[in-house]
Amino acid sequence: MVATLLYEIPLQGGDVTDGVVRVDDTVRRPASTSTPSVHALLMHLEAAGFEGAPRVVGMDEFGRQILTYVPGTTGLRLESASDEALAGLAGLVREFHDATAGFPLTLDGWEEGSNDDKVPEVIGHCDLTMDNVIFRAGRPYALIDFDLARPTTRLFDIVTALRHWAPIADPVDRPPLLHALDVGERLRLFCDAYGVLPRDRRRLLELARLRFHRSYTVMRTRASAGGNWAKMWANGAGERIRRAAAWLDVHEDELHAHLV
Repeated sequence: MVATLLYEIPLQGGDVTDGVVRVDDTVRRPASTSTPSVHALLMHLEAAGFEGAPRVVGMDEFGRQILTYVPGTTGLRLESASDEALAGLAGLVREFHDATAGFPLTLDGWEEGSNDDKVPEVIGHCDLTMDNVIFRAGRPYALIDFDLARPTTRLFDIVTALRHWAPIADPVDRPPLLHALDVGERLRLFCDAYGVLPRDRRRLLELARLRFHRSYTVMRTRASAGGNWAKMWANGAGERIRRAAAWLDVHEDELHAHLV
């Protein structure tokens, strides 16, 4: 066990996990049933030479995870809304996926969530929102908050990222900085920078629709148990998913044209 220092700075931004604090150069996070799997993944990434993730330090006397603090900025800003940032994120996600090679892809021990029907290829982050990407010098540098990570396909994790970063969303739900962007162009840009194969590009929108359906069901189930999931649901998360799916139905052909 590692002794906890007294001075703790609450860290804001995530929707799901409360009680995340910074202590000097470390972050303390509440543990969950998936913590052993997440720590094993982070140690694998370190051994693989992937620099874009926190390192595992241990557990403190309160049973909290101790991870290294990754300095930088998060959230939606001019720098994170740019095409350059999107291409940089695609490259970072590709590096992350490649670095998970050789890690066991068993589904046991991870947080349950929506997923692809195909056989898992990588460990996906599965929660690549603006709050979970660290920027340095205007470019994506690291991924944080791996609580929802799980075995999946490359394309499913890509679709999850593009939900927020393209964004695949009804304009009424987009932040002002993302409101007028050409979503089709950004889908293509991400796919080009990542190196998404043609067969996966043809399937991307189909998988996005499947993800919307399944994430709606998963979130509704989690919300019924209360906690932060219930707060997100009460704040319209389910309605935003439904609107995004409807927007995708209307604009699928023009988006698909950018991908093929």
